[in-house]
Amino acid sequence: MNLLCEIGLQAVEVMTLVFGILGMTLALLLLFAPQAARSLSETLNRSVDLDRRLEVLDRAIETERTIYGHPRLFGAVLAAGSVFALFFFLFRFDAAVFSRIFFGSHHHDLSGEIVFAALAWIGRVGCVAGVLIGVGLMLAPRRVQAIDEKMKSPIETRSWFRKLERPRTGIDQWVFRHPVPSGLAVGSVSGVLIVLSVINLLR
Repeated sequence: MNLLCEIGLQAVEVMTLVFGILGMTLALLLLFAPQAARSLSETLNRSVDLDRRLEVLDRAIETERTIYGHPRLFGAVLAAGSVFALFFFLFRFDAAVFSRIFFGSHHHDLSGEIVFAALAWIGRVGCVAGVLIGVGLMLAPRRVQAIDEKMKSPIETRSWFRKLERPRTGIDQWVFRHPVPSGLAVGSVSGVLIVLSVINLLR
């Protein structure tokens, strides 16, 4: 697991170096060739219609007819799985062991244990809820279905994302109207990223 963490950190450092180099290139273009930077920005500007590509994910999947058509079967499976998972969280789950596996034996011991202890409690609560729902499906499926219908509350999020879909040209206009301060700012941040990533890669 420590090896995987090291590989992940090195990948992040390489990506940071790449973004730093790209940012420094943009900064140099803004400082010495702002018209070329504007042309490059206009060439790279693209809009993607996500609504058309994500229509498959927006379709409703009907599972109630299957579940409530065989309530005892699904209730038994849910209750049995929840009992098994609850047994694991109560008697087999050790937050300290998982903390050492994911964070190592010398770093973040206390914070790792707190995180995994919280996850364990969330898992226990979820398992108890699963047992109750499974038993309810076996003994009183109509009541569980009525509760399910009352708890349904669809949330319309399309209006939120429409605000994000609107093109905003104010940032581009300000950057190309003030290329020198923009280039200095981008170059400073990119320089810091390049130095930090190089130091971490050579360490």
